[in-house]
Amino acid sequence: MLRLLCTGLALSAGAMAADPAIPSFTFNRDVLPVLQRNCQTCHRPGEIGPMALLSYEGTRPWAKAIKAAVVSRKMPPWFADPKYGHFANDRSLNEKDIATLATWSDAGAPEGDAKDKPTPVEWMEGWNIPKPDLVVEMPRDVKVPSNGTVEYTYLIVPTGFTEDKWVQQMEVRPGNRAVVHHANVYIRRPDSKWLRQYPVGVGFVPEEQKTSSSAGAPLLDENIAGFTPGKQTVVLRADQAKLIPAGSDIVFQMHYTPNGAGVTDRSKIGFIFSKTPPEKRVARIYAASTSFVIPPGASDYRVESAATLQADTELVSLKPHMHLRGKWMEFRAVYPTGEKEMLLRVPKYSFNWQLEFVLDRPKALPKGTRLEVSAGFDNSANNPFNPDASKTVRWGDQSWEEMMIGYFEVGFRPKMDLNDLFPAQYTQLE
Repeated sequence: MLRLLCTGLALSAGAMAADPAIPSFTFNRDVLPVLQRNCQTCHRPGEIGPMALLSYEGTRPWAKAIKAAVVSRKMPPWFADPKYGHFANDRSLNEKDIATLATWSDAGAPEGDAKDKPTPVEWMEGWNIPKPDLVVEMPRDVKVPSNGTVEYTYLIVPTGFTEDKWVQQMEVRPGNRAVVHHANVYIRRPDSKWLRQYPVGVGFVPEEQKTSSSAGAPLLDENIAGFTPGKQTVVLRADQAKLIPAGSDIVFQMHYTPNGAGVTDRSKIGFIFSKTPPEKRVARIYAASTSFVIPPGASDYRVESAATLQADTELVSLKPHMHLRGKWMEFRAVYPTGEKEMLLRVPKYSFNWQLEFVLDRPKALPKGTRLEVSAGFDNSANNPFNPDASKTVRWGDQSWEEMMIGYFEVGFRPKMDLNDLFPAQYTQLE
């Protein structure tokens, strides 16, 4: 009787495996296209992913780990609440893709027929954008000590531009990922007095950094690009571009975190110029709070900030910025009519994956729109990333301190004076 039962179960399992209604996935036909769309940007040589997922040989050993990561939605990293907004750079997997990867792993990760492979993606080595029209690199190495705290380091590089340049794509590439925590790139206008007392082409820590997180950069000296952990490259639409005026300098602001080795860094930025004048110039505005005081042990300390638009614009992208105690952030628009709209909700902020959320289509923001940002901070012992739950926490540059900034990239008439764009209540970030 037992033998008959076992035989019956074996036959039943065999029938299930042969059932055409049950999917059978292979790497070449089904898995590789998913990896190309959602994973290879990071998982290829020279990028942030710890292993390359370009081939079957490189992917097969990680099949079970891939299943665990996608089923738990740990990977690909994407933190926007799907109930609010639609984003062009959404790399989250849909249920079908998750099922494909999980079922493939459970089936022993078969390779499949080589003729089913899609055409390989032609990645530009060293860049996530196509080959740059111009690369501006630090002219010399910056020494990063083996230990201690390194204040933000600056390095100025002249562009030599004799005419205005419109930039449609740009990417900041750290020279040494092991020690570059983040980088900001500013455009110093030819008539700006900012940091003129410091040498060109040599790394320095300005005195102004002691009282301002951007060393007193005027708002008109725009923060045009940056690198943060996990940040995707942002590509503007064909009708959008950022302006670098003739005669401007590039100012690198580098945040280094020593790793015990005592190394050097030489970072760079690549530009792809717009082939035609844009319909919309793009620039960054923000809503920030610098006066918060987070009590020791607070598990969900709420901080608010807002900015009111002084001109008609269109929203291009949103980016939350907090440090290790950051828990969640929301972006809202309150229109002149009184109508309110949730633009973005990030219920689980990650300091290690500081993403920018690019709208799938620009959203009109009329003059008088109030842009509101709310954030929660977890300064309790239950936060595994908290440097010290017994400390009162205030604004500061270093990761064990905190920041609260909601960034908005907006498009506007190319000939608009930037003074007419920035909200009237702006003050320099302290």
